[in-house]
Amino acid sequence: MELYLTLACAVLLLVCIALLIVLIKKSGDKKDGGISEELRQSRLETYNVIHNSSEAQARTISEMKNSVNESLKVSQDNTKAMTELIDRRMTELRESLDRRFQSLEEKNEKKLSEMKQVVDEKLQSTLEERISRSFKEVSERLEQVYKGLGEMQTLATGVGDLKKVLSGVKTRGILGEIQLGAILEQMLSPEQYEKNTVTVKGTSNPVEYAVKLPGANDGERVLLPIDSKFPSDAYVKLCDAYDGGNTDEIQAAQAELVQRIKGFAKDIHTKYISPPDTTEFAIMFLPTEGLYAEVVRLGLVEVLQADWRITVAGPTTMAALLNSLQMGFRTLAIQKRSGEVWKVLGEVKTEFSKFEEVLVTTQKRLDMAYRDLDKLVTTRTRAIQRKLRDVEALPDSDDSDTGYLTDGEDAE
Repeated sequence: MELYLTLACAVLLLVCIALLIVLIKKSGDKKDGGISEELRQSRLETYNVIHNSSEAQARTISEMKNSVNESLKVSQDNTKAMTELIDRRMTELRESLDRRFQSLEEKNEKKLSEMKQVVDEKLQSTLEERISRSFKEVSERLEQVYKGLGEMQTLATGVGDLKKVLSGVKTRGILGEIQLGAILEQMLSPEQYEKNTVTVKGTSNPVEYAVKLPGANDGERVLLPIDSKFPSDAYVKLCDAYDGGNTDEIQAAQAELVQRIKGFAKDIHTKYISPPDTTEFAIMFLPTEGLYAEVVRLGLVEVLQADWRITVAGPTTMAALLNSLQMGFRTLAIQKRSGEVWKVLGEVKTEFSKFEEVLVTTQKRLDMAYRDLDKLVTTRTRAIQRKLRDVEALPDSDDSDTGYLTDGEDAE
């Protein structure tokens, strides 16, 4: 600023000197006739001095102008170099930030992938282990059931021969009880049934076998009475009547068998059924398939069920009935195990919810980092560029803020 003022003063002084020279010259021309030679000489010397001084001032002003132009050129070169340096540094900074952010994103993706893989592996292994264990136990028990059925079929084949050998009432009862016990032993576990137990409180009439069924509440049990009956004498008479072809004998033998079966049903209902300690029905076991088929053919199954709530079962039917009960036990066990599996799934769900919360928090932090980086790359960059544009413009009011000294300041 001071340099410009000095330059303006020098120009003004030069103009004044030129005007003075012109005035003196005009005055000299007017008064040449009345002025002495000495005065003319003095005026000539003054004119020469002023003229020389004007030329010196002109040279000084020219030199100052050249100096100012050179200073401006140097300042522009410096500003251009600084602008290029800042642009280069900003480009390097942006590239460095991009590389670092990309590396951070790759690391985060890798960590998340590893965490997801670990969680999936643990969840899959736990579920497979629990489910495979449960189905393995069910398969083993079903295999035992099928094995028992095969053995029962083999045993039923020889019953027809045994009935001809064993004719005593006591022997027949023992045979039926042994056969029923064998079936129960094959189909059920020892803790699932009782032998020779009293089902009606206050009496002393033990039933041969009673299957334990689950009650309405946990820990309670309900007994299913099963008693074997073997009226082989009446059945043999009926078979002989069939072989003889005598209608009267057949009807008489059928009536005797019906009467014996109904008597057995009434006896079982009276002695062994007592709800709620027992079920509302009981099972009459007939040791031979032929006898059971004859009872079914005579229509006694519906009658016994309606009058005394007695279900008739032969060896094969008994095995199927026990198989159904066993499957009920298995279903109950599977339900309990399913509860455990659901509990494990609930725990896994809780842990996965926590994992999801951590992922959401991480995502929010990553979004915040994105926004900060975008702000740094855009807003701050534009602010720096605005400052650089101000430096390139070199306004008069901001000379003291640019950080560069003018020639007048250098002189001071």
